[in-house]
Amino acid sequence: MNVVIPKENLENETRVAATPGTVKELIKSGLKVFVESDAGSAAHFSNDAFENAGATILESKRELMSKADIVLKVMPPTLDQIVLLQPKSTMVSFCQTTRDLDTVKALKEQSVTGFSMHLIPRTTLAQKMDALSSQANIAGYKAVLMAASRIGIYMPLLMTAAGTIRPAKVLVIGAGVAGLQAIATAKRLGSQVEAFDVRPVVKEQVESLGAKFIEVESSDDEGVGEGGYAKETSDDYKKRQQELIHDHISKSDVVITTALIPGRPAPILITTSMVDAMKPGSVIMDLASENGGNCELTEKDEVVDHNGVTIDGTSNIPGSMPVHASELYAKNITAFITYMINDGQLELDLDDEIVSGAMYTHLGEITNEATAESIKR
Repeated sequence: MNVVIPKENLENETRVAATPGTVKELIKSGLKVFVESDAGSAAHFSNDAFENAGATILESKRELMSKADIVLKVMPPTLDQIVLLQPKSTMVSFCQTTRDLDTVKALKEQSVTGFSMHLIPRTTLAQKMDALSSQANIAGYKAVLMAASRIGIYMPLLMTAAGTIRPAKVLVIGAGVAGLQAIATAKRLGSQVEAFDVRPVVKEQVESLGAKFIEVESSDDEGVGEGGYAKETSDDYKKRQQELIHDHISKSDVVITTALIPGRPAPILITTSMVDAMKPGSVIMDLASENGGNCELTEKDEVVDHNGVTIDGTSNIPGSMPVHASELYAKNITAFITYMINDGQLELDLDDEIVSGAMYTHLGEITNEATAESIKR
């Protein structure tokens, strides 16, 4: 079977779905690998490096896609790419299937089997395939560095001949993978860090990193959803949550928001009135901007100045670290595809939790229930 790696064609997308190292793994599993010319150039993987690993480089996108039994991508395929695919071929990429409905419909019409790296189950067996976590880890780390470059103060406590400089106060909202990495990075830079999450179960993790956990008193499962993700909370909880965040955000120099609810728009946790209460020169890094943002003033891929407070809505922060982002993603997606390969052939066990969980189209049908419901609306 042929695996093809197209060049990502969305603006500012620097990642690639394979590296020379993962090409060797794919070939070892019995697959032939074709890579579009310069697919890895933005991540500093040359055509020669891919060829030396055993891949064939193709200049023509049409020729590349015509050979595809399996396509590995980072971002969802464009409609122009989908029409080039053969029926019964397989597409694996990130895809928010309840939102990217045109992509889902086009793959269905083309009878392409679609797998989304967003839908990989959170199980021990699937851990090495968890691309959301590997990319969120990068986002949490880099967001702190981006914030540090924007604020006009030191991050750590400094004692100088001219006097003592207090450490920056950092508030992290959402203590998932990105939030925990943001906490760890801010602490390594010497900041004073607080963190909030609707899930009380993460308190121990937050405190183990040296941050103070701030919480709204509630039942232990108030904000805990399926798979350990956050879920929608009650109106009473939201009111108390806003009061708590308002109090802490007004004292913060840097706020990093990471709160997401799977399959739904990001919850608004920071209102305009909260931003108005912040000190001029403060920075908000909104890591939920792709899904609408956690701040009411966030604009996707824009940097907004509101009364001296900077709100950064950069959506593809992992793309600013293309080498490691590509290496990690390529390992995730290779682990997923080779899990389904036997003697060089793709074998789809629809009773397998990982296979069925990540699949959203197959043989002209939409197989993911939430995706099908979104299309009906």
